[in-house]
Amino acid sequence: MKIVDFSKTNSVVNKYVAEMRDVNIQKDRMRFRKNIERIGQVMAYEVSKQLHYQSTDVTTPLGVADCMLSDDQLVVGAILRAALPLHQGVLDVFDDAENAFVSAYRKYDEDFNFDIHIEYIASPTLDGKTLLLCDPMLATGGSMQLAYEALLTKGTPAHLHILSVIASQEALDYLQDKLPEDATLWVGAVDSYLNQHKYIVPGLGDAGDLAFGEKE
Repeated sequence: MKIVDFSKTNSVVNKYVAEMRDVNIQKDRMRFRKNIERIGQVMAYEVSKQLHYQSTDVTTPLGVADCMLSDDQLVVGAILRAALPLHQGVLDVFDDAENAFVSAYRKYDEDFNFDIHIEYIASPTLDGKTLLLCDPMLATGGSMQLAYEALLTKGTPAHLHILSVIASQEALDYLQDKLPEDATLWVGAVDSYLNQHKYIVPGLGDAGDLAFGEKE
């Protein structure tokens, strides 16, 4: 699996991630969601450079233009609920893509141990298509693995792109063995470790709660 870490280069993505981390700025839910969305737009543009293109004639009012257009069939997937703004940012760029949705959540016991559960999936057929699967936080990597495996019930994509804002190094190491070898993982920043509750440190907190409000 190829990993593209945006924090290794200087770009506006660093500003968006910094604002999402900042305990003062992140309280503005609208700005928090917008920063995730903008990261999705930037990542989608970078993904677009990896697609397959072919020459296509486009008729203009004055003649015919030779345009290079992608012929990949794209499916943009979101792991609910936190990935919705990231999904929207990607969809802003790939506005004709199909869409897929998977719910994955942690179910805790009294000792704060948890299992990951998949409850809902809606997806077109994935056979031969390019899947862009969005999840803003990759803590353990377990949710991403299970979501991808759930989507495989809808077919096998030709190529897989994972888009995330922040990942732990542990998640990246874990997913190296769980995802296709030719997959590409795009991430805004990689943090060093998880705490005892399996939250990314320094991270930014709960992305779903920050974007949409605290859940019961």
